[in-house]
Amino acid sequence: MNLAKAKKLCAGLPGATQDVKWGSSLVFSVGGRMFAATDDDAKAKRITFKVDDDAFLALTDRPGIVPAPYLARAKWVQIDDLKAVSDEEADVLLRRAHEIIFGKLTKKLQKEISEGGA
Repeated sequence: MNLAKAKKLCAGLPGATQDVKWGSSLVFSVGGRMFAATDDDAKAKRITFKVDDDAFLALTDRPGIVPAPYLARAKWVQIDDLKAVSDEEADVLLRRAHEIIFGKLTKKLQKEISEGGA
């Protein structure tokens, strides 16, 4: 996985925002809710994001992918070895992370984002 491409994808998803939290984490959110995070520097070597419940166990069984510290109970994974995931698979997983969180927003907020107002 190319982390620069992953960051660009996350930033470009509908309604996505990014900010730095906890001092050094670049966090991508939609509607104020996080869907992905990585280190906020050019030397970042990992990324963390939300996954479907059924995908969580399958992904964390793979080498280089672990349950995300502090967020595993909410079904977040952390990719510690970027070679564990291809760019194509990362694209699908990150888009799905955004979709999962977007789906948990209020219908009103979903409509605002979809119309480009948020």
